[in-house]
Amino acid sequence: MKEFDVVVIGAGPGGYVPAIRAAQLGKKVAIVERKKIGGTCLNVGCIPSKALLRHSEMVEEIQKANSWGIKTGELSIDFPKLMKRKDQVVQTLTGGVQHLLKRNNITFFQGEALISDALVVSIGDGKIKGKDILLATGSTPFIPPIKGLDKINYHTTDSFFDLKELPKSMTIIGGGVISIELAFAMAPLGTKVTIIEVAPDILLTEDLDARKIIKKQLQKKNIQTIIKAKIQEVQKGKVILADQEISFDTLLVATGRKPNIEVTKELNLKMDASNKFVAVNDDYETSKKHVYAVGDLVGGYQLAHAASAEGLIAVHAMNGDHPQPLDQTKIPRCVYTHPEIASFGLNEEQAKNAGYDVKITTSNLAGNAKAIAMGETEGFIKIISDHQYEEILGAVIVGANATELIGEILAMKHSEGTMNELASMVHAHPAISEAIGENANALLKQAIHM
Repeated sequence: MKEFDVVVIGAGPGGYVPAIRAAQLGKKVAIVERKKIGGTCLNVGCIPSKALLRHSEMVEEIQKANSWGIKTGELSIDFPKLMKRKDQVVQTLTGGVQHLLKRNNITFFQGEALISDALVVSIGDGKIKGKDILLATGSTPFIPPIKGLDKINYHTTDSFFDLKELPKSMTIIGGGVISIELAFAMAPLGTKVTIIEVAPDILLTEDLDARKIIKKQLQKKNIQTIIKAKIQEVQKGKVILADQEISFDTLLVATGRKPNIEVTKELNLKMDASNKFVAVNDDYETSKKHVYAVGDLVGGYQLAHAASAEGLIAVHAMNGDHPQPLDQTKIPRCVYTHPEIASFGLNEEQAKNAGYDVKITTSNLAGNAKAIAMGETEGFIKIISDHQYEEILGAVIVGANATELIGEILAMKHSEGTMNELASMVHAHPAISEAIGENANALLKQAIHM
């Protein structure tokens, strides 16, 4: 039986990133994956959805160009070719991960992992042993108990990216981030999209002002959004609500995900207060010594980069490095709609509850020179700060390239800079990032263009 210093279960971002770091630290590392290298993110999540979103953005850019005077003629969609490009993007990235594992001399095992109490990992007929085990098994789509759902064909996010033909009409049950992103991806291509959400609103994890802008954009794209829906039954080709019926030729159920905890059962790991996630300490070690868990297994943000960051802390803890705990307020959260939403840290209510003397400054993009030139004036930059010490507590950006722009404010917070330092930065002109400087200067009552 082969022995390793570290055995990682799961080859998604929460697994392969810490596996590589462990190898860099001189560890003998093995990684076990039952499906595909890259996990949900690279294969059926972050990456394919962003490829489709890019396709739809190009359609909208062409339409905008036509309205500006750049005539392109009739627009047609070759959906199979778009999906082929999506596959190429995925293959490029998963191939890159395979290369990185080989370059770092990480032994890869394909198959279902079963872990014994003695930290022996069984993969089919073979067995390996690890001094430390890292569980990064991710999650699977949660399917709500809707009457009739088990009798019809429907997609989850695990199967949606295998579509061969462009749907004429698509109904999405669920109004979370992935649902809204896929609505933005499909509607510009010509699909009639309807979103059904049982909660009081869509995107409940996001800033209220950001939600208002996204709902306005959904209306512009003729995407029907039904909130507070009472789903009575699903039948072939239609969802029956209490007050209406919604027809479709493709149904997507995107109502969240649940952690893959099957591999943990033999270890009898302690669960958290909700009894849904594995309980861990600041180093991501579970109730069993030398067994660590990260990502969707432990709750928190179900984000690829969060899982990677957690995994890095875990392997450094295995190495005896005493890493600093992960600061949840420094994890960026991104929604790749059009315009994009990006945020981090505390919102106003959370900051007040934490005892801060809260100050909110907001700069709109409507007056930003670069945004006007780009035709991307929908959006704003909002910064939550502590009035007494000018500490940056959180931020929300809605606008073009928001997911890139958020890094500037987050970098300032990470380096312990304040709103005063942010205000004193010289920004290029014209640039959307100028609105960040304007925002910080507004706190000091020195904004020029606000």
